[in-house]
Amino acid sequence: MTMNKPTISRLIGALTIFTSAFLLFQVQPVIGKYILPWFGGTPSVWTTCLLCFQLLLLAGYAYAHGTTRWLSPRRQVLVHGCLLVAALLLLPITPSTSWQPTDTQQPALRILLLLSATVGLPYFVLSATGPLLQAWLARLQPDRSPYRLYALSNFGSLLALISYPFWFEVNFSRRAQTEWWSWGMGIFVALCGATAWFVWRHDGGAIREQATEDSAPRPEWSRYAWWLALPSCAVVMLLATTNKLCQDIAVTPMMWVLPLALYLVTFIICFDNPRWYSRTVFGAALGPAVAAILWILKAGADASIAQQVSCYCGALFVTGMVCHGELYRLKPHPRYLTAYYLLISAGGALGGVAVAVIAPVVFRTYVELHWGLGLCVALFLLVCLRDRAGLGDRGWTALAWLLGLLLLIGGEYALSKSGWPRADQFHWLVWLIAPMGAWIGWRTGPASAHRWACVLLALTALGLAPFLVKHAREETRNALSVIRNFYGVLSVWDYEKTDPQRHYRLLQHGQITHGLQFVAPERARLPASYYTKQSGIGIAVRHLPTPTNRVIGVVGLGVGTMAAYGRKGDQILFYEINPAVEQLARQHFSYLDGSPANVKVVLGDARLMMERQPSQGFDLLALDAFSGDAIPVHLLTREAFAVYLRHLRADGVLAVHISNRHLNLVPVLVKLAEEFQLHIVNVNGPVPDVESYDDDDDWSGQVYESLWVLLSREESFFLQPGVQSAVTAPEPGPAIPLWTDDYTSLFPLLQ
Repeated sequence: MTMNKPTISRLIGALTIFTSAFLLFQVQPVIGKYILPWFGGTPSVWTTCLLCFQLLLLAGYAYAHGTTRWLSPRRQVLVHGCLLVAALLLLPITPSTSWQPTDTQQPALRILLLLSATVGLPYFVLSATGPLLQAWLARLQPDRSPYRLYALSNFGSLLALISYPFWFEVNFSRRAQTEWWSWGMGIFVALCGATAWFVWRHDGGAIREQATEDSAPRPEWSRYAWWLALPSCAVVMLLATTNKLCQDIAVTPMMWVLPLALYLVTFIICFDNPRWYSRTVFGAALGPAVAAILWILKAGADASIAQQVSCYCGALFVTGMVCHGELYRLKPHPRYLTAYYLLISAGGALGGVAVAVIAPVVFRTYVELHWGLGLCVALFLLVCLRDRAGLGDRGWTALAWLLGLLLLIGGEYALSKSGWPRADQFHWLVWLIAPMGAWIGWRTGPASAHRWACVLLALTALGLAPFLVKHAREETRNALSVIRNFYGVLSVWDYEKTDPQRHYRLLQHGQITHGLQFVAPERARLPASYYTKQSGIGIAVRHLPTPTNRVIGVVGLGVGTMAAYGRKGDQILFYEINPAVEQLARQHFSYLDGSPANVKVVLGDARLMMERQPSQGFDLLALDAFSGDAIPVHLLTREAFAVYLRHLRADGVLAVHISNRHLNLVPVLVKLAEEFQLHIVNVNGPVPDVESYDDDDDWSGQVYESLWVLLSREESFFLQPGVQSAVTAPEPGPAIPLWTDDYTSLFPLLQ
């Protein structure tokens, strides 16, 4: 069977759109993983990357809209061809090491400039190609819906995201990934050129003729606002969810890919066919989604990884379906397709700016998730009020019944957990209000069903809002100080203030303790939390081969507890990437300024700083950056350990703190010890039967159980009696490959 020219052009165009979408989303984790170690491995690196990609996507869609509106098809082909050639000249996209930061100032701005210089033009061309080719094909075949091509585009994006952590990241080095992507870009340019030639050669006149038709009605202005608001809300939820997953689990491509893939799945489902999105089902699901987020936020770090991923991703899927489903319902005539896509991308960029730029300035903690959920519920309520014809009699009645059931369950649960003495007297109110709206809607017809469904939706929103607000406020209530910046949220807390001997201050990064100190002067020099004398680091310090004039390096400042071990003549060098940590350590704690040792703090990523320094000759190098859930994996690779060992004396000790709720990092260190022929032991503390504190009756609440791993080239260190009695051999864990800058995977290490 022969195919006509429009069919051939559509097939070639579809393949080109698929390829552009695949490359568009493949480059995001590729370049993100490449630069992640340069900026400290924090969640904000990926958030900033997504912001840059959203802005470039907006620019590409604006270009597609402008050219299709003001240029003839053949001029469109000429302009786009020139951009394709220019993008080829910038390949490969491997970023130069000159972009590595030299200080901690303006990391977000540096990331934006780096991405713009390396992948800016290729990404711009790729983002513009999708809507541009869809506009061409829509005018060639006006009887075929172009919106399924948008679903195809999102499928290509989804395939790129799924394939990256399971294939490309595992089998190719970072440089090989950027080189393969560059070859893919060349293939895309060839396909795009073939499509453009076909349009120029055979169908330029048909396209021009269709473009001059003005029979399609212009959408009302309110619809433009919806095209902006709905995708903005979806992107806020995407970035807020990604932030939470990275902060509470790990900053890895998998935690980037999973929420972004779900986001794209909702696009694919909603734009493939209108029957996949049910306003009744997903509107009713908003209540449980918000309730799940409230539960997981309250559980905090005590929740398992499976629970966190399920709740956050489930809520993201529901809100994405609502936003994108309603967005598809508001689609325009294909003549306004590029304007539609332009405003969708503008909404996405607006959501990205809100989370990555505005939120860190306006909010002291991560409450973007709270605001995103509230915005989604509010938009859905407005959609229901606006579009009474969107659901029939059965649809509105079913929604009212579902919302009534949710109010019944939620109201009963809230009353039972409220602790209010008179709660039992108000159960009747819940049982009366919740089903009343659904019953009235069923009895009085579609108009009333619609009205009462909206009323019950409003009641659901009003019932959940106080809990969201309460949780957002409780995160920082009574804190002495709270600072939020690119690297996270830091807070200082006072505890046991009524007892001078037990009064202490504590520093938290998110939900993870980063050190504490007693306030009473006679106890202020005691190393507490993970650093007690019975801990692995305490044992290592007390048994160093060099008893005086010791040189100690510490990766991760915290409150500066390691300075408590300093003696006169010692040098202690702290490496800290977050300048706010040093600010709080000096403002609210006295370890740094009160130590008799010569204490210095080097601001910047520890690995980058050490790479630029001459050998420091450390007797002890302590790595304390892995007790939180979002660990900087680039500090545990073969390349990183080569840097550490260059700074360590031949008989020096490397102490790694790996206390972690969810990850067993011992196998990683065992592989590194094998690679560099190091002796390795574990120290689980506090350890009994070793030196105890003098005049210290009861402060067990400030002694944290810890797991330190000690490594050294010299076995003699571990044969000392005080060390030998406290250490154990590392327990065998899962068989994993050696971690390198090109390969790190946390999933085999989950506990």
